[in-house]
This record gives sequence, C-alpha cells and structure tokens, in this order.
Amino acid sequence: MTDAAISAPAPAPAHSFRPQSADALWKQLSTPHPTVGKARHLGEAMVHAGLLSVPALQDGLQAQQRERADGVQRPIGQILVDRGALTQDQLRSVIATWLGEYTVHPGDITPEESALALIPRAVAERESVLPLIARDDALVLLMADPWDRVLIDEIRFLTQRRLIPLQAAPGTLAPAIQKAYRTQPGDTAATGARATSQELLSNLSAAAPDADAEQADVISESDNTLVRLINTVINEAITHRASDIHIETEPAPRNVRVRLRIDGDLTPYLELPARYRFAMVARIKIMAGMDISEHRKPQDGKIDFARFGGPPVELRVVTVPTSRGLEDVVLRLLAGAKPLPLENIGLSQPNLQALRTVVQKSYGLVLVCGPTGCGKTTTLHSVVRDINTAGRKIWTAEDPIEISQEGLRQVQVNPRIGWTFAAAMRTFLRADPDVIMIGEMRDEETARIAIEASLTGHLVLSTLHTNSAPESIARLLEIGLDPFNFSDSLLAILAQRLVRRLCTACREPQVADPDTLAGLAAQYLESGTTNTPEAREAQIARWRKRYGSAQGELHLWRHRGCTQCEGHGYHGRLGIHELMMSDETIRQHIRHRAPASDIRHSALAAGMLTLRQDGIEKMLQGLTDMAEVVAATNL
Repeated sequence: MTDAAISAPAPAPAHSFRPQSADALWKQLSTPHPTVGKARHLGEAMVHAGLLSVPALQDGLQAQQRERADGVQRPIGQILVDRGALTQDQLRSVIATWLGEYTVHPGDITPEESALALIPRAVAERESVLPLIARDDALVLLMADPWDRVLIDEIRFLTQRRLIPLQAAPGTLAPAIQKAYRTQPGDTAATGARATSQELLSNLSAAAPDADAEQADVISESDNTLVRLINTVINEAITHRASDIHIETEPAPRNVRVRLRIDGDLTPYLELPARYRFAMVARIKIMAGMDISEHRKPQDGKIDFARFGGPPVELRVVTVPTSRGLEDVVLRLLAGAKPLPLENIGLSQPNLQALRTVVQKSYGLVLVCGPTGCGKTTTLHSVVRDINTAGRKIWTAEDPIEISQEGLRQVQVNPRIGWTFAAAMRTFLRADPDVIMIGEMRDEETARIAIEASLTGHLVLSTLHTNSAPESIARLLEIGLDPFNFSDSLLAILAQRLVRRLCTACREPQVADPDTLAGLAAQYLESGTTNTPEAREAQIARWRKRYGSAQGELHLWRHRGCTQCEGHGYHGRLGIHELMMSDETIRQHIRHRAPASDIRHSALAAGMLTLRQDGIEKMLQGLTDMAEVVAATNL
C-alpha cells in the first residue's frame, strides 16, 4: 500500500466517549483499539474502522498521486472527504482513535488528588488544563487544545511526567477546573502545592534514606518532590520579601545550605542532605535554560517563575564553580516591580523638594551614587516616574531592566555584542530624547558622552559607584573628564545607603539621657567645623524642638522582634541620603580640580546633610536605630 500518512487537520472534537470513572478512563487509554490504534497509516486505520473500503482508499491514493504530479500537496483524508467517501466528522474520529486521543466530558470523572497536586490551581486556570489521573510516570491531562505543543512542553517541564493530553468537550473545561480545585482541602490547588519547604524536605528524606558515599548522588533533578521543593523555596523567598536566594554546596557529608537575603542581611533558611547537591543545581539550570553538563565555568540565566506555576516573578541566576567540582547558585529575585513614588523612598522634606526642583530642568546631569545594592536604580526610577509625562521622551539603558514603567523606552544593554552604555547613549542622541537614564557610568567614554548630552539640551540621569557625593566629583575627574564641561553640566549628586526599618509593631522607645545626646550631637557635628560644646547644645535644642515630646524628651528606639517581623525587629528598608547641589562654589572647585575634602566643606556650608546626619535624623524619628546608621555610614 502506498504511504497514506497525512498531517492532521486543525484540532477539532474527536470521537466522544464517557467513562464513568478515572479507572475506566485509564483502562481505555491503556488498551487502545486493537486494529485502528496499531495501523501504520491513516488510510489503513480508516479501513480497519469500517468507514472505507479498500477500493475507495486505492482510488483516493491514485487521486493524491495525480495531484502531486501537478505540484499540489493535499492529505489523503481531505481528498477522501472531498470525494464523498466519508464525512469530516468521521475523519476526525478516526484520527483521534488512531492517535489515541479522545473528547472527554470532565463532569463524568472525578480528578485524582495526586494529579491535582502536580499542577497548581493558578496554572490550571491560566492555561485551561485539568489534571485527571496520575499513574506511574504518566499524567492524563484534559486540555482545550491537546495539540498545543508549547503548552504541553511547559506542563511536562513543570510536572516532570509523561503527558497524555485529551480534549475536553466544548464548554466543560472551565467549570470543571473550578469544581475540581474547590473541593480540595483548604480551597487550594492541592496539598502538595501548599506544603512548606520543611515538609517537602521530610518527604525527600523519607523517600531516599541516607546513603553511603557511593550512593550519595542518586537523586534525579526530575524527582517530583525535589521539583516541588525548589518551587516552594522560591515561593517562600518571595513571601519573606527576600532579594536573593543563596544555594551553597559542600563536599559530602556536609549539607547543602540555603540562605535568604532579607532586608540586606543573609538569614539561614534550609539545609538539605549532601546527596541533593548535584540534582538541585541541575534542576535550577534546567529552569534557567543553562547547560547542565558544564560545571567548570560560571553561567548566567533567567527563570520566568510564572512558567512553573508561581507568581509573575523573574529570577536572575548565576552559577559559580567552587572546589571539588561543585557549584553554588545565587538567584536574584526581580519582581518586575513598579517604581516607588519619589516621596516614598525616604528622602527628607528639604532633600525631596530640592531634588524635585532640579530634575524639572530641561538639561543637565544628575547622579546617584553608592555601593552595589544600595537602591540607586530604585531611586532613579522614582525620579523618572516623577517627570514621566506625555510631553517627554525618556530613553533608558539598563543592565538588567529590573523596574518597568509605562511611557519609558527601555533598552537592555549587552556588552558581549558591543551594545554598551556608550553605544546606547550615541543611539539615543539620534532618537530625539528629552531625558536619558543610563544604568551606570562605568568608563570615561560613557561619562564623556553623558556630559556632552547634558550640555546639548538633555537631562541625563545616571549612577556611580562611589561612597559620597564629593568623592563622585573627584572620581569622574580622575578618569579624564574635562573639568569645565563637567562643572557646567552637573546639577546635583545624591549619595545614598539603605538601612533596615524598625518594625512599628514591636519597636521600643527609651528616653535619651544627656550624656547619650551629647555623644549623638558630637557624631552629628563631626563633619563640620563647629563641633564645640555650645554647638552640640544648640543641636540638641533643635532636636528637642523638632522631635521631642511635650515635655521635651527625646526618644531613641531599639528593635525587639514579634510575629509581624518574624522575630527580627526590622521590617523593610529605607534610604538615608546626602544631596549635594551644584552651585558656583562647587563649580569653581571642579574647574580647579579641588580635593574631595574641600568640596565637602563647601557643600556642608551650603546646607548639605551627610549620610550620617540624615541617618541620625531618621533615627530620632523612630524609623531606624543607631546601629543601622553607624553600619551604613562607617566609611
């Protein structure tokens, strides 16, 4: 018989059958039609199904050969339908039986809890899929479109099961999903999806008892409980407001350690037996699209957690080779956050008003400086949010894009292909910008182009890795910038740090005694030129007037710990700032390449508060404590 294989037509209802239980459905799927399901070609399947005679099939195949000779390619099934040998519905029914696929009425079958546990409710509702049966390594899945290969691959990746997709009867899938998950305990996707990391770790340990060194790494990266454990770790990190997840592997028998960075501090979170060290790293590599066979060099990747049943959070992943062929993994959580309002980033009222005034100018350079992880990008986006109007064209070049907002044209730089910050700046200048935001001034070329742009009618915003505002000027002059152009372009430099915010539910006040206040005032004034007893007394009097109680008492606050802050005493972070405005004195310092100390004294004389001073002001307001301020400003 001539080859009669054809490509299936667009998905449509296959032949319908209504088993009364999951067991009946599984039996039907496990024992396909004895002749139709085993046919080598579709034409043979139609003959075995009794819908077509052999002569009629031969006539159709001859017609197909004639059409091919004329350059026309049509499947045999469609030719037979057009010739009236069978109907379209009969063709679809045979194709479905031949492929082992059916139209199922989900109302007749109660999904198994073990199947529902494999797919979270959020994924089931979003993708219109209903897990029915989980047996051995297989998962029977009811879908609106069982030929959606992309979705099938994603579900297979999520569940690590062999999928048997079936088509749902029209109009029955959505209510069946609602009913199936509503009947689960606690009205959630499944108890497996709700299990904590500790419970899943217990399941792993029970399933794979401690082994000796030769059997230490038998756990597979596709082990379903391990897959759920990693998903749960990420979910719990999001719940705990963590910014990073650190997975640290050690040679056996030492455990794999998982730590979370919460509010800037690393916190121990979970330990796994050593036998999971390779499988856990391999699983994360698979999720991030990395090469799981490469262990000798670092790799970078990204995880779209929504693909694996989680919230819409992106994770930036880096693997670092360590000793003895092991690898550590660090995952940075990028929540696709929206920019904060400028008044919510912790700026004092004078700094807020001054910064708002300066960024309304149509040209000039505004810098935000500080170490890595101090919130520079968040501050820049808050500034841009404040000036993001329909009348401004705003270009941004970032690496990576961590915050998105409507109205911006945001560009991800890629130095490996030559698409650097400097290259992006050159392109932006040809694209009619009003405001340009550069993620970081890393080199002289980028800084020079930014200054040229700010002098030619554009407002330029960028970041710099320096400790203080005056030091930023010295740094840029050292890398070769022209001091005259730089002095003319600079509008302001904002230095910042992040400190942990005291939990308002459990913070404890205590009245500050005179000796403590005197020491505090001495620290406050140590950067100035008038750190005398009289100046300290005057400063304490100003504090009493601004922050004191009705009796003039000043309170210092300390952390305690409660259920709301999980015993840490802190909840969230806020910025402390040092805003240096450019004036004629500062410009003269820049032109004469004055040292940072001279620039600092002039800025203080003009009213700038240092990072330490701004931190002390916020401490007296009860927002943080002195230990946090000292740690953040101990330069």
